[in-house]
Amino acid sequence: LKSAGASWRSHFSETLEEMEFVSCHKADADVWRRPAVKPDGFKYYEYILVYVDDLLLISHNTKALGAYLKTQYRLKDEPAIPKRYLGVDIVTITFPGEPDITRWGMSSQTYVKDAIYNIELELKLINRTFYNKVKTPFPNGYRPELDVTPNLNVQQTNFFQCQIGILRWAVELGRVDIFHQVSKLSSDMMSPRIGHHIFAFLKNHLRNRVICFDDTYPRLDAAFPQTSVSWSDFYPHAKRLSPIDKPEPRGNPVVLTLLTDADHAGCKVTRRSHSGILIFMNRALIFWYSKRQTTVETAVFGSEYIAGKIGVDLVDGFLYKLEMFCIPLEEKVNMFIDNESMFKNSTIPESVNKKRHTSISYHRIREAVAANWLRIAHVPGNKNLADFLTKFFPAPNLHTVCGHIFWKA
Repeated sequence: LKSAGASWRSHFSETLEEMEFVSCHKADADVWRRPAVKPDGFKYYEYILVYVDDLLLISHNTKALGAYLKTQYRLKDEPAIPKRYLGVDIVTITFPGEPDITRWGMSSQTYVKDAIYNIELELKLINRTFYNKVKTPFPNGYRPELDVTPNLNVQQTNFFQCQIGILRWAVELGRVDIFHQVSKLSSDMMSPRIGHHIFAFLKNHLRNRVICFDDTYPRLDAAFPQTSVSWSDFYPHAKRLSPIDKPEPRGNPVVLTLLTDADHAGCKVTRRSHSGILIFMNRALIFWYSKRQTTVETAVFGSEYIAGKIGVDLVDGFLYKLEMFCIPLEEKVNMFIDNESMFKNSTIPESVNKKRHTSISYHRIREAVAANWLRIAHVPGNKNLADFLTKFFPAPNLHTVCGHIFWKA
């Protein structure tokens, strides 16, 4: 029935409430929490993540949770360490030490491998194969908006659109190295052209694309200016709005790090810029964004400020979510940008905005700095990891960035 999903959710919610779990409904209604204490006295929250009838149990004692649920429902599988979830491979990574440290990681290898297999079956029907030794998702110098190769026919266009959907989900599962290219191809959904070899790149670079959820606390204080300035004359009432009903936080504190970049006038036809954003929680990459901007900017300054404003809005939303998930937060978010003019305008109170159309972005970022929940540091362009989400990198540069993003076995 159409209402079956809602009825099941209502029924299962009653079970979780009987277990004294509470829904984090203001952040995600399908994330449930319950206060708990480890044998050593450390206070934390147990979590149950629900996706229809698939569950992820996060606790120091998951066996007890699984045993209780088994008494209430007939489980398809015994509660165990997860291997796959919604298409992503869940792996454990062991770091040698005394004692050894185990962390979680995610990989899209199985999903991408299956997608490549289906593409190869289609290519066999037309006596074609993948290109060999493809080192980058796009050839050097290729610009999709300037492509003049023939358009696909109706049947091929439908197939192309299906593959874009597959590629976008691969990006969601962690293939950040093809995000910018997939974003560009997505803008040509109505009139795709012949000749893309992005799947050949995936086949040649199938392994070593694991995102590690590294909880190591980053030490970044040395990157930020130590001078203290007063913003009281410019934003006297600046304050981050924090939820008044946020629950008590438990566990170890985390810090968010934001990197933003923009490719000014990256589209050679529309002259619109492209934004790239990365958000890390401690040392774990948790969010990536690559999208063409909606306006045409006359200078790099404007496009960089728009990307920065989008990043600040996104990270502010993450702060709210984490607060409602009861996760302790550090006081300040770290933000790295590579545009010196934007850096000066955002960190020096006396700096004046000379471009009125950037006022919203300009004041949004400065007010966050004045409210003392955001601090900004300048980083050279070749060290800004968000750069590869806005530009097409040659193979050596892409390989270097991937070495910082992905964990290598």
